[in-house]
Amino acid sequence: REVALPNGPLYRVAGFPLSIPCHVSGYEGSRTQEFEWFLYREDSGGRQMGVVSTRDKGFPYTPFQARVRNGEVRVERDSGDKVRLVIQRLRVEDQGKYECYTPSTDTTYQGNYSGSVTVKVIPDSLQISYTRSLTSQPVPEGAELTLTCSSSIRSEQLTHLSITFGKRDGGERSDSGAGGEVSTIREIISIDRLLGVVPGRFYKKRYDDGEITLQKRNGEGGQGLYVMKMKAVQPDDAGSYFCEASQWIRDPDRTWQRIAQRTLDIGNLTVQPLAESLGVTSSPRGEVTLQVGSPLILTCEVLGLASEVNSGLLVQWMKRGSVSGDIVEVARMSPDGVVSWGDDLSRASGGSMEKVSEGKYSLKLFSVRPADSGVYRCVVSVYAGRKNPSPSTPATLTQRSDGVTVNLKIKEVLVSAVAQLPRGPLLKRGSTVTLICNTTVTTTGPVQVQVQWLRWPMPKPVNPRKPGGVQLDSGAVTPPMLIAALMYDGVANIYVNDSEISIDRLSAISYRLRIHMVTVEDQGLYGCRAEVWGQDQHGGWYSTGAKAESNAVNVYLYARAADLLLIPLVVGISSALFVGILIIATVTCCFMKRLARQRAPK
Repeated sequence: REVALPNGPLYRVAGFPLSIPCHVSGYEGSRTQEFEWFLYREDSGGRQMGVVSTRDKGFPYTPFQARVRNGEVRVERDSGDKVRLVIQRLRVEDQGKYECYTPSTDTTYQGNYSGSVTVKVIPDSLQISYTRSLTSQPVPEGAELTLTCSSSIRSEQLTHLSITFGKRDGGERSDSGAGGEVSTIREIISIDRLLGVVPGRFYKKRYDDGEITLQKRNGEGGQGLYVMKMKAVQPDDAGSYFCEASQWIRDPDRTWQRIAQRTLDIGNLTVQPLAESLGVTSSPRGEVTLQVGSPLILTCEVLGLASEVNSGLLVQWMKRGSVSGDIVEVARMSPDGVVSWGDDLSRASGGSMEKVSEGKYSLKLFSVRPADSGVYRCVVSVYAGRKNPSPSTPATLTQRSDGVTVNLKIKEVLVSAVAQLPRGPLLKRGSTVTLICNTTVTTTGPVQVQVQWLRWPMPKPVNPRKPGGVQLDSGAVTPPMLIAALMYDGVANIYVNDSEISIDRLSAISYRLRIHMVTVEDQGLYGCRAEVWGQDQHGGWYSTGAKAESNAVNVYLYARAADLLLIPLVVGISSALFVGILIIATVTCCFMKRLARQRAPK
């Protein structure tokens, strides 16, 4: 039999719990062993004092009777042969040597029936305080939170100090049915006994992102000053905050033991969510009607941002087109003030986006075009408490304004286009193909026509609908290839490199496409597409949106005379050669046979 206790001496702090484990092994009899604890005070002259027993309620001596009755001194059983002596509030007079005795259950004497360990009681020197408590005043989401806690210990023994900042969340109902609320304690961040910074389980990502920090500084009177900062509080950060200081010592068995602990409530934090205060408005409101070429000025205002919160803003102007219904980005200003243009990059030279004042932004289009009509909205993404967020940082909240409908007074434009293949000699390989596109525009004011030439593959079969052309069914053919274009400003663009192509303007309404040295690959159906461009009051050109596609004409190449003679020539030569070889072979064969008969012996 052996009774085991930890090695001593054990240094513990007055006023705080003492726990001594005792384990018996190698015994006979019942698996549930009994235990009796004795104390030998240093001034008792070796006399023992009964503390507590697992089998005898009358075992404690007078100094311990009341403490045993009220549970301050007790034995807690971990298993049948393992218990712990617990003194809830250690006193100075509790110092001495504690003996754990196990009454015999063995048939014969088998070894040690008791073990002992010395306990030293040291004064309580753990101090903790805070600089400023939290008030009940709500803190806006994204504001910075700073909590400061001071703590120190003075001990002749080598002890270490750890500091923990934590939070209690209330509001959860208990399962007891009494209707009470149960608080959930969450550790935010700590400096452990070895001076390492350790984030709580629920706060590790924010700590890794640098949003929560804890620093130790030198305070007055030798105290340590511990400063915890949250760069941007969130609604989930609401709750009751506390600071906890713990004193640690390393026992002779090399294990760390917490010997003192104090918790100090700092106050309650109430967070006002950004969603309850943020507002985004745009002006002018409702509907705006402008002439083509007029300037468009839209203003976006962000309301409800707390002045003490240093937040970054991403401001975007979005537009839903009045014709297509697609939503596109017009322009944006990033939190660092950089302006970029969205889907229509040409606007970069024809507009501006500026920060007029704090929380107020303007979008200017110097000369509106028909494509600028639609519904505009200002979309604001707020990064609460983060002035310059990283690209991977999610926005705290995104809100958009009501729509501003922009209508343009567009003059009526009618346009038509007809493609023609002028009559002439049959088209053959190597000749020049000429195609004419005649356009008709009905409108007021100066206009220009932009013409594109398109080619479709040769259909199977080709079905002429009318003299001089084939009417295309756009749903039944493959997409066309863009061959060439004459822009509204007179610039000619050729898009096919394997053919010699030229394009020019014959008159105000007539446009010509020529394909020089035509090849078989140039065969197909050809058509033209006309688009009308108007001129605004400032002299700038814009697309009116009026378009027309012509009929399609069939370009087919006939064989040349030289190509037609080639076949009989080849056939004639081949036939003559075959006949000559046949005659020569026949004559030679007969002559050789006759010669062989003449030389045969008679």
